[in-house]
Amino acid sequence: MPFHWNMNPVLFQVGPLAVRWYGIFFAVSFLAGYKLMQWICRREGRPEIELESLFAYMFIGVLFGARLGHCLFYDPDFYLSHPIEILKIWEGGLASHGAAMGILASLYVFTRRSDRPSYLWLLDRIVLPVALAGFFIRLGNFFNSEIVGIPSTRSWAVVFESVDAVPRHAVQLYEAMAYAVIFVVLILAYRRKENVSRQGRLLGLFLVSVFFARFLLEFLKTRQAAYEASQILSVGQWLSLPFVVLGLILLTRSLKPFQQQV
Repeated sequence: MPFHWNMNPVLFQVGPLAVRWYGIFFAVSFLAGYKLMQWICRREGRPEIELESLFAYMFIGVLFGARLGHCLFYDPDFYLSHPIEILKIWEGGLASHGAAMGILASLYVFTRRSDRPSYLWLLDRIVLPVALAGFFIRLGNFFNSEIVGIPSTRSWAVVFESVDAVPRHAVQLYEAMAYAVIFVVLILAYRRKENVSRQGRLLGLFLVSVFFARFLLEFLKTRQAAYEASQILSVGQWLSLPFVVLGLILLTRSLKPFQQQV
């Protein structure tokens, strides 16, 4: 018997203000990420005074990148014809690949000041809270009954009653579990001095593991863009491939003898 899921995405509402489960998970991901970066700074003897600014940059990068990614990657015809709709973020529609690009761009801007850490140093550490955030965000997707899986006859299939009466793969939970495992692997890798000293290694490990997992799990997801129905790979898979390639390049570079690294 499949499990039936019909959770109200709104936790509670006061007048026009609605507090949603997704928003709670989103906020928790930032709070947990902040605490994790505090731990990293203390462990490495770095000042914590810039963390508020760092997470402000990240928040803006995530919000704008995720929204633009959704609009341009998944429904470009509509949003380019109705650009004002891009601003209506409260109506939903965020893309994780866009969020990743937004983070990369916002942190590049953040590190332009000479008194701040280098770009690669920061990226090697920020991947820990980002992997953890991926776990929370996919839980939020599950509570919203969105990004559902393809039909399944497995005993653990889930019927998302707000979508239809078809048992489906709970691919949001599969992805959340994958990111939780990746987070643990990254923490263990970070605690090894050799990995920390090789700039780009932790970032490369993150990119390969997260986006390869995303590539595989896309086979179990329903297609999100109307124009991708006839394509062999989904939009999410095409967008994941460059990140995997970049991760492999960084990992290969980090394996070179130390004196050859620049």
